[in-house]
Amino acid sequence: MIAFVCFLRGVNMAGHNKVRMNDLSGMFREEGFEDAVTFIQSGNIIFTGPEGLSDKTLVTRIESAILKKFGLKIAAMVRKSDELSKILSANPFLGELDFNPSRSAVVFLHDSPGENEVRKILEVDYPPDKFEISGSEIYIFCPNGFGRTKLYTNFFEAKLKVEGTARNWNTVNAVLDIAHRKLQSE
Repeated sequence: MIAFVCFLRGVNMAGHNKVRMNDLSGMFREEGFEDAVTFIQSGNIIFTGPEGLSDKTLVTRIESAILKKFGLKIAAMVRKSDELSKILSANPFLGELDFNPSRSAVVFLHDSPGENEVRKILEVDYPPDKFEISGSEIYIFCPNGFGRTKLYTNFFEAKLKVEGTARNWNTVNAVLDIAHRKLQSE
């Protein structure tokens, strides 16, 4: 078995795309992921599945199930727990003197962006905020916090023409910890 983490774009408990987390984990169980659990109220689902499932197959299955059950077209970003471990250890901003986990985030992209879009966005500079694109993830570090930064999901989606969803550094670490505990209990 492999532990997976699914990050859903724009799902929450209030407002637009309102989905109760119990209903969401129930939908995953209906899809055959009996051990699905959610973390906080923003569309983070941790579950295990067989080794033969590709990320693309999982994403299609999850997005179709959400559309069918809730009538919502929601982008799902799925990462295996070992991929998430590598993502965490590859954060280029961990060595910053003023690194603070609450001021760092990862944008998980639905697909890898095109070279032309990446090349254009690399010219963007909003000091002291920093970002680095690595495949289908974008690392963000905002030393003064996220309150006024221009470097967040909507900015990257518009420039890269790829859907994504951001999670703060503490959330990514917490869901990975849950995924590891799931694997240990099996």
